[in-house]
Parts: sequence; structure tokens; C-alpha cells
Amino acid sequence: MWLRVEHTTTFSYDEPISEAYTELRLRPMDAGGQRCSSFRLSIEPRGPRVREYTSRFGNDVRWFDILEPHDRLVVVATSDVFTPDSFADPEQELSIFTEHDYLMPTRYVQLEYTIRDFAAARADSGDGADRAWSLLQAVHGELTYEPGATDVHTRVEEVLELGAGVCQDFAHVLIAACRANGLPARYVSGYLYDPKADGGASASHAWVDVFVPGKGWISLDPTHGRAQSDQYVRVAVGRDYADVPPTKGVYKGGARETLDVDVDIRVL
Repeated sequence: MWLRVEHTTTFSYDEPISEAYTELRLRPMDAGGQRCSSFRLSIEPRGPRVREYTSRFGNDVRWFDILEPHDRLVVVATSDVFTPDSFADPEQELSIFTEHDYLMPTRYVQLEYTIRDFAAARADSGDGADRAWSLLQAVHGELTYEPGATDVHTRVEEVLELGAGVCQDFAHVLIAACRANGLPARYVSGYLYDPKADGGASASHAWVDVFVPGKGWISLDPTHGRAQSDQYVRVAVGRDYADVPPTKGVYKGGARETLDVDVDIRVL
């Protein structure tokens, strides 16, 4: 499927700020059969030089400075991307360092007794793929999607206690459950195309890649209880959300910042 994604981010300040440094992780990946044929950035105030680099996880990162006073910053990222019917990654073996990254606890993915007990009680006794799918079904079946139930600081064990959260929480719980069961797992950020919202309001999404020995990475969405399909647009991967935020930065000044995000996805 060919999709066009327009992601608009607006930073507003209640008084002018003098400087701002901004990083963007908005370009869809060329991975797993997905191809990004076009990526364009529009920035207001106009004129900053945009530089780029590739992160250690293979993500495209753009960054720029604005060194003039401003009270509003608007970034529009427009991408044309081909999405495959299913995710297919040829990587069959992980290096020691990569495996370590995707098995260890992180800021958002803690491996404490609560999640270890959860994973041990719900993991299938079959191979890695069977265990991953059983944990996916457990997270999907036992958590309720509830916007506002959590925030960016909510811990995995708190999500389990609440029994509710948003896609970021579902992803972190599944990652923690897989790691606790010995399966390397990584966070995937991107978008989910909804045909009912074609050309209308959409949102960012999060799901999980799990590494299965002998099969490689499989991509699972715990929020919807299914595998990645052609409705998914992959943008970045990492150990947890901290490695993949669409935008982040710092600014100089005492102003209060308000962030507004609008995503529009349509079929080409």
C-alpha cells in the first residue's frame, strides 16, 4: 500500500524564547519491506539549516537550531511510503551488544517481580514465536485501552496494577514480558492507517518487535492483538520510548511551552 503521511507539530510559547534546539525522528524507515520514496520538511520560522545523522538503532534523525526570538515553531513532515503486507526482516542473528540492549531493563521497561510473574504465568511452553504470541494475547486481553489513565512517567508495574493504558503502555508491558521470558524485544514507533479516517485526524502509534531465534524479528501490536500489516508505517525503533520520540529539544527562556500534534494519513 502507498500512503502519504503529514505530521504537523506546533510548539507554542506564552512569551518569546531566544533560542531552540530541536531533534526530529519523523522519516519512515526503509526496513522490513517498507520504503520511503519521499520525505519533506517545512519549518516556520523559515531558514534553519537542517542536519541529519543515523542513530545507533538505525533511525533517521534530523536536527536544527533557531537562534532568533520566536513564540511559535511549526514543523510539517510529509512522507510518501510503501508499506508491505507483513513485516519481513532478514536479520537472523543478533550481536552480543544488540541482544544486551533488547534484554536489559531500561527507564521505561523495568523487569521487576510483577512483570516476571506475569510473563511466567502466561507464556506458552512452545518455541520463541509461540511464547511471544501468547504474551501478546495476554497483554491485549488483560489491559484496557484508556487515554488519560497513565502519563509518560507511568511504570510497567503500575500499568499492570491499573489494567489500563495507551499504546505506549501496551508496548512497554509486552517488551518487559518478552525480556523477562528471555526474548529480545524492541519498541517500534510509527503510525497506524485507519481507512475510516482517510484524510482525517489520525495519530501516532507504538508496537513491538520480538526476536525469535531461527526466525528473526516478528512485529506484534499488543494494542490490537495482531501482527504488523500494510496499515502500519514504521518510523523508528529502540529499547523503549526514550530512544524514539518524534520530537524533542531544549529552548532558552522562561516561557511555558504547549505542544500540539496533528497527523493526516491517506492512500495515494
